[in-house]
Amino acid sequence: MLRVFGWLAVLARSGRAKDAEILILRQQVAVLQRQARAARLSWAGRAVLASLARLLPARQLRLLRLIISPRTLLRWHADLVALERVFPRRAPGRPRTAQALRALVPAMARDNPGWGDRRIHGELAGPGHKVCAAAVWRI
Repeated sequence: MLRVFGWLAVLARSGRAKDAEILILRQQVAVLQRQARAARLSWAGRAVLASLARLLPARQLRLLRLIISPRTLLRWHADLVALERVFPRRAPGRPRTAQALRALVPAMARDNPGWGDRRIHGELAGPGHKVCAAAVWRI
């Protein structure tokens, strides 16, 4: 959150101050590239760099002096997009019991007054309905 607030503070600065900061940061990156061989970034660092790099045109991205190659940045971004497709957002918890089963359980209980929830669960499991005993008990 502190980093995001820092980025918002940059928006309020003048263009001259931003340009000076960019030049300072570019010089620091150049010095670090001469000293270090391979950058070790965390998952969060990769995500931030990949998403910010997508804001720049590819031609301009190739001209930047980065601690990693532009191709690596694009691969990280593709990995982030693929991760979002693999794990769709869902509501937490178990899926709801089907409406047909919620209607069938009370009907079975009315038609067979001697049956308890465990017997009804067993009768439903026979034909292959997937419902847990606790769900039948709650219904």
